[in-house]
Amino acid sequence: MAETLTPTALTLKDIAREAGVSLATVDRVLHNRPGVRPDTVRRVKAAIERNAFQPHVAAAELARGRARRFAFVMPSGPNPFMQQIEAYLGEMSAWLAARRLSVETVATDVFDPSALAASLEALSGDCDGVAVVALDHPGVRAAINDLVDAGTKVVTLVSDVPSSRRHHYVGIDNIAAGRTAGALVGRLVGQRSGKVAIVAGSQGLRDHAERIFGFNQVMATEFPDLSVLPVLEGRDEDDRSEQLLGRLLRSHPDIVGLYNVGAGTQGVAKALNDKALSEAGRDKQVVFVGHDVTALTRRLLLQGVMDAAISQNPGHEARAAVRVLLALARGEPILREQEKIRIDIVMRDNLP
Repeated sequence: MAETLTPTALTLKDIAREAGVSLATVDRVLHNRPGVRPDTVRRVKAAIERNAFQPHVAAAELARGRARRFAFVMPSGPNPFMQQIEAYLGEMSAWLAARRLSVETVATDVFDPSALAASLEALSGDCDGVAVVALDHPGVRAAINDLVDAGTKVVTLVSDVPSSRRHHYVGIDNIAAGRTAGALVGRLVGQRSGKVAIVAGSQGLRDHAERIFGFNQVMATEFPDLSVLPVLEGRDEDDRSEQLLGRLLRSHPDIVGLYNVGAGTQGVAKALNDKALSEAGRDKQVVFVGHDVTALTRRLLLQGVMDAAISQNPGHEARAAVRVLLALARGEPILREQEKIRIDIVMRDNLP
């Protein structure tokens, strides 16, 4: 299957190269001229759709006299996956400039509903579109609805608020991701019985709550010899996650599995590498499954500290959120298959 082109200012040559045809053939397809085989037409149109390509898009936007401004409301703090999304937004400068778009990021405490709602309210009347990593809370839901009522296009990113009037959600199927984590932990633990720990940022985040739901489904139905302990909420903070998990590991010497639902991964790894646990050999006995491939999780996988990571593509999510906002602002259809975010299972032996 052909790869989607990287988010630069695409040209007809890029489309021709991806479709494996000449520039003249692309031009004939675009202008519905005869002399092109149906299979070739399909290949060219598929390349155009995959990349949301529009010929002379910059000129078209200039002719409309319309520049647009989007805001991405992102978690404050050192969350490596969210930092990757922000980095990919920075790499889209040429693609954005060609469409007369500007994107700014707004850092806020997404675990504090009042702070998150205030950040959203401050954008009212100031942006054409907003993408937000959202907490599922009545105050946040109301702030999203107010933005929509004011004419702003709103996309939830990574974590959804489905009861709000947001226009679209960009992210993975988090229940499926949680079920995948449950299957991995259960199968890697093998024939052993014992307890399983869960560390999340907050169950108020829809993505974390859905992952936990899917995880518990699999544990209850497929691995009855494993008992899941109450969820620890580390707010995706390393120190807090380390302290909470450290206490739990000391209290339950029969923990054999661990699911880290969000960030705080460095703290989780430190708790597992506690000197007392290492001396007792328990650090290598706990199956550790988490999320996302970052510099940190890559190192933990290579070291054997982490057993598997459920990966989602931050570049795809950044590009998809911008493309969806742009389509909404223009009143154009959303290419749902193109914007669908897939999950991958990454282990030491298949690290990308």
